[in-house]
Amino acid sequence: MAKLTDLQIRNAKPRDKKYKLSGGNGLTLVVMPDGAKYWRLRYRYAGKEKELSLGRPYPDLTLKDAEAEAARMRTLVAAGSDPAEQRVQQKLDRTTRAASTFGVAAEEWFTFRSKAWAQRTQDQVREYLDRDLLPKLKSRPLDAITTRELAAFARGIEDRGAPDVAKKARQGLASVFQFARAHGWTTQDPVRDLRALVLPASAATNYAHLSVDDLPAFLRKLESIDASPLVKGAAMLALWTANRPGVTRTLRWDEVDLEGALWTIEKGREDMKRGYAHLTPLPRQAVTLLREVHRMTGTFDYVFIGRNDPMKPLSDGAVNGLLKRMGYRGKQTAHGFRHLISTALNEQGYESDWVERQLAHGDPDKIRGTYNKAKYLEKRREMMQAWADYLDKVRVGGEVVALRKSA
Repeated sequence: MAKLTDLQIRNAKPRDKKYKLSGGNGLTLVVMPDGAKYWRLRYRYAGKEKELSLGRPYPDLTLKDAEAEAARMRTLVAAGSDPAEQRVQQKLDRTTRAASTFGVAAEEWFTFRSKAWAQRTQDQVREYLDRDLLPKLKSRPLDAITTRELAAFARGIEDRGAPDVAKKARQGLASVFQFARAHGWTTQDPVRDLRALVLPASAATNYAHLSVDDLPAFLRKLESIDASPLVKGAAMLALWTANRPGVTRTLRWDEVDLEGALWTIEKGREDMKRGYAHLTPLPRQAVTLLREVHRMTGTFDYVFIGRNDPMKPLSDGAVNGLLKRMGYRGKQTAHGFRHLISTALNEQGYESDWVERQLAHGDPDKIRGTYNKAKYLEKRREMMQAWADYLDKVRVGGEVVALRKSA
């Protein structure tokens, strides 16, 4: 059969019905009644006769280019691949990648992973997404996000006094990109080298804390600042108890016994490091505050409810944000209260075991020592009441004297 030429193609006139001109080896040109001319390739794959369009019509796709494309497809068939299936996959990949923004990937990741999370974890991760990750990255294509961009993003969170949030944000970014790569939405991993552009967090950076001598001015500023009473209350409760910020802001009313002045954290409680159980004696000042707060939030689950959603707890950046407004950015953090209290109590000569237990260091089920649980708790109760009384005295400008220890 003679080879198809450009002259034959140009001279091919439309007819009432479409007809074909053979280009050899399965290549044909289909001439439509409206004069349009389309390339087709017939081939056999897995024992079946198949036909595939070469895409653009003539003359957009010239005879020479059509022959080259047909030859490429025949090579694929010879190698055991179906050109039609390959085209479908390529189109799917292009469509997927075009839609693969961080926002799409993050929402798919959250929907998938949240099935295995407790409601509290879902709420917490949702908060990180809505407040920190999505506003900055939602519309960004996954393939366009760089390590330097993410480093600047994480530093921005740290600069607002929320290093723990920055750490969780980096963990969330890593999980989203891992999920996206597994789905073929991207091949990029901008989080992998993120550590190289983030300074290692030091205790001074993460848990900055004042000295005992700085407390009078700090407490007076905290008392006078115009801020949410719930945020101020969470800050004071942290100062009175030395509990971790995450545990304090997510305190639930069913954990509090105001008559018994006791805060009970059950084993496995979220936001509690390693899920340890913990008993926290509440000084009189804390009980008074909680009774006042109960009038505001007592009908909800959480003591310190969220600003925008009372069904959720106070955000994890609220107290640090307050400290920043007070002028203590880089000088005092919510977690730093624990260091301040530990330093003060140890310097006053309290038993280190009492202090360590108050800070919930170590598994209480493995504690062995002189004191049984009840007596041990009472010693801590006396210690923390003395600490709360001390804070009251220095706040109002009373004479600063050493804490009185129980024998």
